[in-house]
Amino acid sequence: MAHQVSVSYRAILALAAPVSLSLFLPQISFFTNTAFLGQLGERELGVNGVAGIFYLLLQMIGYGFATGIQTQLSRRSGEVSPALLGKTLANGFLMSGLLGVGLLILAQLLSPLVFSAGMKDAEHIRLATGFLQVRMFGLLPLLVLQVFQAFFLATGQTKTLIVGSAVLVVTNIVFDYGLIFGKGPFPELGLNGAALASVLAEAAELLVLIAVFIYRKQPQRYGLNRAAFKPDMALIRHSLSVGAPLMLQYAFSIGGWEIFFLMVEHLGTRALAASQILRSVFGLLGMTTWAFSSVTSSMVSNLMGQERQQEVMVLIGKIARLSFSLTAGLVTLLLLFGQPFLSLYRDDPGLIAYAMPSLYVIVLAALVLSVATVYFNGVVGTGNTRISLLIEIACVSSYLLYCWLVVRRPDIPLHWAWGSEFVYWGGLLAFSIGYLTRGRWRTKQI
Repeated sequence: MAHQVSVSYRAILALAAPVSLSLFLPQISFFTNTAFLGQLGERELGVNGVAGIFYLLLQMIGYGFATGIQTQLSRRSGEVSPALLGKTLANGFLMSGLLGVGLLILAQLLSPLVFSAGMKDAEHIRLATGFLQVRMFGLLPLLVLQVFQAFFLATGQTKTLIVGSAVLVVTNIVFDYGLIFGKGPFPELGLNGAALASVLAEAAELLVLIAVFIYRKQPQRYGLNRAAFKPDMALIRHSLSVGAPLMLQYAFSIGGWEIFFLMVEHLGTRALAASQILRSVFGLLGMTTWAFSSVTSSMVSNLMGQERQQEVMVLIGKIARLSFSLTAGLVTLLLLFGQPFLSLYRDDPGLIAYAMPSLYVIVLAALVLSVATVYFNGVVGTGNTRISLLIEIACVSSYLLYCWLVVRRPDIPLHWAWGSEFVYWGGLLAFSIGYLTRGRWRTKQI
């Protein structure tokens, strides 16, 4: 019932490798989805970028809450407090369900207004709104799923995440192919078929993780009985005090990216389609980094639960070196084989040539990301989520200022627009290192 971490490279990789694989598998799904839509046309490909990021915004608000729960679960695991861990988890399930309903209603009301205000092409607006009307129903299973993922990560059961991700990928690819193109017994739904396939895949992953959770008798180990699911207002307030800043933090972060894509839409259909491809590539580049960042916040919180604060900076430094090294390997491959790789999304020489300068920009930005997100999640792991929120606000504000000055110009080359990634990730790295080196986090209680 206790999971107490060490700071060795072996311990880091033992946790990070399964998480990395669990993140890599959904990237296969995202790659396939983008490639399928690329066969429909540049318009569908580009609109999927705008509408998909709006959904990602809602998803990451839920992820912020789940990260707050994960930080608490990791601290309880380090303290060897299984009963309190179980009660925290049970209340996390209750709150994630309520949050999912709230975000679903919010998406229903706001998405038509956002797309109408931010996009100039009427067909883009129609397609984006229709896509999200289907896609938003994945929010309810997704937010509960994120809490399950937080539990398995916090208790060191990271291999379970691979099982869930594998189910998601297989389900998504099968339904993507069937529902986008109307293959087999499925109707041809085009862009909306991609949305429905993703909803079904998220529901399938949730069912699998529930089955594993019960099969391993986790409810009995952590006391998840009827009493544990009784709302505990003190615990709920405590969970929100940790999670709410993270929810706002991710809302600012992905909200800035949504504004970026809305500005790119004004550059034309080709710029929007190229940016959706580049977004997929950026996700592949960040695959190992986001695995290491998730492990960072969990391991830092666990160390603090063991009162081993003096080892935190050593741990973060080791994780950052591993993250940078693996990302550098992926960057090298893309620099060597970028053009044929982009052709897998859409075999259009004009589109590929247009996207190549921006590809060089994002692969270099990924090197900054590989270190920045590790140090930033070190801040999150200390439990001082108000500081992480302030850092996020400062970085997103700088990012949006760059977008306002550069991206909104109709004649700007696309690679200058993607240069905004250096502004964001560079700021995140500088602020995070500055906070961690001051050391005021050492006495933070959660």
